[in-house]
This record gives sequence, structure tokens and C-alpha cells, in this order.
Amino acid sequence: MPALVSGPHTRRLGTVAVIATFGGLLFGYDTGVINGALDSLEESLGLTPATEGLMVSAILVGAAVGAFFIGRISDAFGRKPTINALAVLFFFAALACVLAPTWEFLTAARFVLGIAVGGASVTVPVFLAELAPTEQRGGLVSRNELMIVSGQLAAFAVNAVIGSVWGEHDQVWRYMLSVAALPAVVLFIGMFRVPESPRWLIAKGRDDDALAVLRQIRSDDRATAEMAEVRLLADEEHEAKRARFADLVAEPWLRKILLIGLGLAVAQQLTGINSIMYYGTQVLQQSGFSQSGALIANVGAGVIAVVAMLVALRVINRVGRRTMLIAGFTGIAVFHLLIGLSSLLIPEGLGRAIVVLIFVICFVGTMQGTIGPLVWLMLSEIFPLRLRGVGMGLTALVLWLTNFAVSLLFPVLVAGIGISTTFFIFAVLNAGSLLFAVTRVPETNGRSLEQLEEDFSTGAVSVVHDRAR
Repeated sequence: MPALVSGPHTRRLGTVAVIATFGGLLFGYDTGVINGALDSLEESLGLTPATEGLMVSAILVGAAVGAFFIGRISDAFGRKPTINALAVLFFFAALACVLAPTWEFLTAARFVLGIAVGGASVTVPVFLAELAPTEQRGGLVSRNELMIVSGQLAAFAVNAVIGSVWGEHDQVWRYMLSVAALPAVVLFIGMFRVPESPRWLIAKGRDDDALAVLRQIRSDDRATAEMAEVRLLADEEHEAKRARFADLVAEPWLRKILLIGLGLAVAQQLTGINSIMYYGTQVLQQSGFSQSGALIANVGAGVIAVVAMLVALRVINRVGRRTMLIAGFTGIAVFHLLIGLSSLLIPEGLGRAIVVLIFVICFVGTMQGTIGPLVWLMLSEIFPLRLRGVGMGLTALVLWLTNFAVSLLFPVLVAGIGISTTFFIFAVLNAGSLLFAVTRVPETNGRSLEQLEEDFSTGAVSVVHDRAR
């Protein structure tokens, strides 16, 4: 394979990646914007803790549906038209949210918005992976994760600005939600300048079109040489799509892999990260901040999430997966415990609010610097190639549904048992996740998929991490 060289094709690939990852930006903004809008929503639409949880988490049910079905649609019609259609869905669902007359209507609109979120979560990374050269695939695909947390930071910042300027307006939540329409327009217009995935074109027998696309984003000699690799990957993907759920449980070692994958998916969401991403402003208000102060302080969590993600992307291939996983769950459990103790023991006032904010920021940084990107990476590594599609699909579905359950129950728990007890529960759950990581999760860094498959199939899973050192 000829070496990668810089040129106009490099800039072209970079432009394509920026445009496509606006899908990730929308993912982050639409899931994070509700954070600062809840106080206004409660007053405007008469929300209770139960209806608030239902309205907030409706987007996650839609995301599970979108993640499950949109991937198949993109296989049939192409990555580019699918992302364009998602941009349209993002726009009109955001508009419906802004114009919602009741909380029931808003809940239904957020469910539809969730379909776009889930669709983007599976289509954009696949599109980027299929456009990227092998040497840059990991970094290019990881840009989408960075755009997701950047979208959440943008939502927190926009909420803080709008809340500070129009905070007294009883319909301020409509202004906050309306901003989500802007990146949807950018994504829709930008996708007209983006080529189709060469791997999808080859899968459809359009080899000449695929070569033309590769010549836009590679040097000529590299584009020609890559055609053989792209054909091979397309054939492997076609074979993988024939796999069914029954294949995942056909043998004991496969069932063990599946249980590890499901455990990682559940454990990632039991960290409680979305209790802060969706309800962080309310947590900070109950800790002692004013409404405007909580909106501004919440931006700190968004900033640390982006910084931690940047650090994680730099070190994730240098540090063992198990080491990061164990350190992550340990830190998260400790910071949850400290948040609970601070809320319980420190007298009410600004001092308690600042201490809780510090521990919340530490929790978010630990999560986004370890467990957040790491679980998605490990899920892509543990399943055999022929079963990766069905395995990732099932674990992603479980992850979204766990996210839904946590987001639905969080406001109910806080209203019923208080912040301190709620975070004590999170601390216990993450101690359980730590035990699971120590006793069940193998090391995958620096090992080929074939080596991992052999260790699982021969029953040597328990010593995988020892042999990988």
C-alpha cells in the first residue's frame, strides 16, 4: 500500500469529516440542551418529577429505535442520503419541540428527535470509518465522540447565555431548544458537498463510482491500491450481516463474550453520567447555587468533558484497557461517595455548592476520560468479526435502554430520597461495576482479534490480561 501523502485530497477528507460530524454535534446538543431548560419547563408545562423524567428520557427510547433501524436503512439507501434525511428529521423534530403546547406533545417530539440521535450515533461513525484510510481510521472516527461532548458543552454554554439574558421569561426554554435547528441546517447543506462511502458503492457493484470517490480523498496511486482493500472489507461486511442473534449464544465462549459486552454497556450508564448531563443544573441548584449561577457553573462540567475526551484520545492506545477501566470505576465510585457526603454533611449554602461542583467536575472528567470512550472501543474489539455487527447492535440497544432507565428514575429518586442518598446508590453500583471489571473483563489492547477469539474459545479468558502485559 503506498504511503499516505498530503495534498488537496487531505483537505477534502478533513472537510468531509467536519461536515459529517455535525451529526455528532447535534447528538450532543439535543441530549444536553434539556439540562438548563428544566426549571422553565416545570413552570410553563406543570411538570412533576415523574413527568419530567418521562419527558427527558423519551429521547433515549427514540435513540434506541433509531440505532436499531437506521443502520439497516443506510445499508439499503446509502450513508449520504441517510445522513441528509437525519438532518431534516433533526430540524423538524427540534421545531416541534420549540412549538410544543403541552408536555405530552414535547415528549412525543423528543421521541422523534431521539430517532435522529440514534440514527446519527450509528451512521456517522460508520460513514467516517468507511472514508478514512486505515492508518487514520481510529482518529477520524474518534472525532465524532469529541463532537458529541462539544455539542453538550455548546448546549450548556447557550443555556447559560440565554438564561442570563432572558431568564425571567417563562417561555425561555423555547429559545434554548430553538438553537438546535441551526446545526441541522448546516449538516443538511454541507452533506450535498460530501461523497458517498466507497465501501457502500462497491457493495452495490458501483466500482467506477467508488474509485472516483477515493480519488477525491486519496492520492491517485493510493486510491487505486485501496480498491482491493475496500472490496475485501465490503465482502467481510456482507458476510457479517448474515449473522443472527442465535449465533451469539451458539457456544459457551460466545455467550461469555456477550455477557461481558452487555455488562460493559450497562456499567457505562450506571456511572450516572447522564444524571449530570441531563439534570446537572438542578443538582447544582439543590446544592446551593441560584438558577443563573447553576447554569453558569454547569458549563464547567461541559468544559472538563471536552478536555478529558481530548486527553483520553491521546492515551487510550498507550495504557491498558483494563487499567483505564479499573481506574475509571474506582474514581467514579469515590466521587459519587464524596458528592453524597458533601450534600449530607456540609451546611447548606455557597460553600456546599462549590464543594459539590468540584466533585461533580471531577466525576465528569473521570468518566469522559476513561469509561466514556473506552467502553465503545472495547465493544468493537471483543466480538469476533463475523458477529461484530449483531453483537454491537444488541449491546448498543441495551446501553440506550439502560440510559433511559437511569434518566427516567433520577428525578423521581432525588425527589423521594434526596441527592445524597441517590449518589450513595450510584457509588454502590459503580463499586459493583469495578468488581465486574476486575473479575470478568479481559485486556484487549495490543492483541489481535484472532488472539482474543482463541483465548475465549479455549477458556483462557481469566488469564488474558496477564498474558497481555
